[in-house]
Amino acid sequence: MPRLSFRYQGSGVCSGDIDVTDQSQPTGEALRRIAYIVHDLNDPAVSRRVTTLGRAGITIDLFGFHRGVAPAKLPGVASLHPLGETFDGRFLQRSEAVAARWWKLGDWAAPVAGAQAIVARNLEMLLLADAARRRFAPHLPVYYELLDIHRLVARDSGVPAILLRRLEGALIARAAGIIISSPAFETEYLRRWYRRIPPILLVENKVMPGGLTPIDRPLPKKPGPPWRIGWFGAIRCRRSLLILADLARKHPGLIEVDIRGRVTGPVGADFADIVAATPGLTYHGPYRYPDDLPTIYAATHFSWAIDFYEEGLNSSWLLPNRLYEGGWCGAVPIAVDGVETGRWLARQGLGVRLEEPLAESLGRFLEGLSAGQYAGLVAAAGAADRGLFEWGREDFRRLAGFVGAVGGVP
Repeated sequence: MPRLSFRYQGSGVCSGDIDVTDQSQPTGEALRRIAYIVHDLNDPAVSRRVTTLGRAGITIDLFGFHRGVAPAKLPGVASLHPLGETFDGRFLQRSEAVAARWWKLGDWAAPVAGAQAIVARNLEMLLLADAARRRFAPHLPVYYELLDIHRLVARDSGVPAILLRRLEGALIARAAGIIISSPAFETEYLRRWYRRIPPILLVENKVMPGGLTPIDRPLPKKPGPPWRIGWFGAIRCRRSLLILADLARKHPGLIEVDIRGRVTGPVGADFADIVAATPGLTYHGPYRYPDDLPTIYAATHFSWAIDFYEEGLNSSWLLPNRLYEGGWCGAVPIAVDGVETGRWLARQGLGVRLEEPLAESLGRFLEGLSAGQYAGLVAAAGAADRGLFEWGREDFRRLAGFVGAVGGVP
């Protein structure tokens, strides 16, 4: 049977009360300027990080490749420097594009000399950041954002993994610091493979509420069935799609699944066909962040906080955006027991943690779920400390202090 977590008190483990409508600089320090080098200018996560850095009092010169048409401008960016188009799922093409930019640093990298630090989002960008720093601004600290770990790097064996880790290890040794979004990236990966590791800052994928406040969150739906599950965010996990579709087909009326967000190649070219052929599954397209969060989560009973895209590796270590988005909206998350998301929920006393085989345990859980049990889960979600899910003043100060210190980590 699945393990249910019931909790009625806030944890009190994160920052205190937050005035999310306060747009003043929370650091109380002079503005800092960074060169931020990213893999995809069109990635919503990049836009969210730009907003976060801006709220932390940092001015941003943004460099990056782009999937699709390059944006003409991005809010919160002082200057924008597109580096060329790359394509999702085409690792060789992306490698060639990075190599071309590495050989032609003079065509794009001179502006980094005007920054006080460089932040690089993933390994390929760290390579470019290190090269740009060494040529144009040897005094600048470089910070590595390690937010996803590609399977080619994370595997135990194989020539590509060994060579890529040697490269990454050399670059890490010269970095001023590493920003991670999950503690498992440190314990399961960095500490396993590398000896020389700079200071590490954990920056979780919390919600930046903007002008929204807690009263903007409608109450969850009344208990089902049908139990409505919200699968929102980066839609890339094919196993999740097949599990939910199979359950909807085998148990008519038991579940309905709302799918919203950015569909990526790994979920499969037949994604639209599977959804269309499965009563109970509906793809609603993208959503606006954070404006739509209260409405889309209020229409669901549960949020799907599960990802098998790189099962046993990155997917077992990450803490997904949807964990924080759903938690901020008072949704009840469903996770797999034994992975980092499940451990996070266990520490907070929240959500539903299912054991493998997931398809069977999910079906048993929903068929046996009573209105009283669901009410307990909702009460626990609503009582959770909001600092677990949304950015607060101390979060901004920690980020600004980490990447904003001239000459390195203070």
